[in-house]
Amino acid sequence: KGSFSSEESVFKVLYLRVKELYAKWEGHHIQNWAMVRNQLAMDDKLQARILKYEKF
Repeated sequence: KGSFSSEESVFKVLYLRVKELYAKWEGHHIQNWAMVRNQLAMDDKLQARILKYEKF
């Protein structure tokens, strides 16, 4: 298992870190975001969340 008790706990940590980074970089361009987004979208669960929040 490793450091996390479940897959959902990993998603929660990832979500909180992304929120923290958005606050830090507010108004700034995020380098290589398209590449990162596309890599995250390879996972079906994350792709569904990305599409939900981007409202496509």
